[in-house]
Amino acid sequence: MILSRDKRGVLPSQMIAGAVNDGWIYSDHGEIPDSNIQPASLDLQLGEVAYRLRASFLPGKEPVEEALRRYQMGRIDLGGNDGGILEQNRPYLIPLAESLRLPEIVRAKANPKSSTGRLDVFTRVITDHSWMFDEVRGGYRGRLYLEVVPRAFTIRVRPGLALNQLRLMVGREELTDHEIRELHAHTPVLFRRGAAVPADQLAVHNGLFMGLHLGRESGLELVGYRAKENSSLIDLSREDYYPIRSFWEEVYSEGSKHGARIILDPEKFYLLLSEDSVRIPPEYAAEMAAFEPRSGELRTHYAGFFDPGFGFDPTGGFKGSRAALEVRAHDVPFMVENGQAVCKLTFERMLEEPTALYGAGIGSSYQQQQETLSRYFQRSGDPAAD
Repeated sequence: MILSRDKRGVLPSQMIAGAVNDGWIYSDHGEIPDSNIQPASLDLQLGEVAYRLRASFLPGKEPVEEALRRYQMGRIDLGGNDGGILEQNRPYLIPLAESLRLPEIVRAKANPKSSTGRLDVFTRVITDHSWMFDEVRGGYRGRLYLEVVPRAFTIRVRPGLALNQLRLMVGREELTDHEIRELHAHTPVLFRRGAAVPADQLAVHNGLFMGLHLGRESGLELVGYRAKENSSLIDLSREDYYPIRSFWEEVYSEGSKHGARIILDPEKFYLLLSEDSVRIPPEYAAEMAAFEPRSGELRTHYAGFFDPGFGFDPTGGFKGSRAALEVRAHDVPFMVENGQAVCKLTFERMLEEPTALYGAGIGSSYQQQQETLSRYFQRSGDPAAD
């Protein structure tokens, strides 16, 4: 596969497959499954071991393995019948199955998968001789390592599970605010109650802002969930399995004549939905900013990548999908109101349209989502059932 510096953008699925075939990406586990290739990213697989860390670190001038010798506090075998248990609020480092031999013009960026962020599992990729998390320099050759910090729950993991994703790109083709407005005028990307958000109501500043859905102005309304403390173990190899109320408390908004609102307790983890629905056209990829200080002392959206086709229906059957927002307030209680902008979406051009878009056709889990919980929790029956 031949790429040029003159043509910049995010590599689509067919080019990621080409990168695998050309040996730019290879795996300790043998062949990389085709199912791990997403429209604009690659799911990365956990390796065989995890190292309990004394502290998070960046290797700086040295290889990760050398720095790891100073900070590790034990080794956990993930390959046994029971997998390995990663305890709440403890940092771990897991060598990933994949390694890279990138051309000089190709760089990469990593983010947690959506299901990972919705469990409040914090992940960051580390590479040799790097001063940054989740950023892989052009021409990098070497292993990938994943720092994992389960925040709300203790989790069980096994080799081959994917907690994060890697996006490959040539150069930087992020849309300016003017280009975002032009895109929305031509192909709307944000919808409110089924209609494109009017241009004068579009909040744009170094990206497109989105607000929270907190319900009506009167009465109580279920608008999301808050993670319970001291819950039991979650095995990430199980889906549609765990009873919701064993792990989550329901969050209801407070309605008033001034609008619906909730108060976020400091350092508690919330799952909420966006007020508006977003649509990512096939020619673009998007990323949600993990932290936007202009919106308050909040961290929103651990899982950052939005693939081409998210919320997109070429037949017009639906217009956009809501974004699930992982939210944590810091330091003090924080009041948020319905529609308040608390997160930001940036857009990048694709090098080509992907041959397969995000959606049911490739097994995507969150197209047209109306709730925030990840796929590990029961979708049917009594949510309080044991």
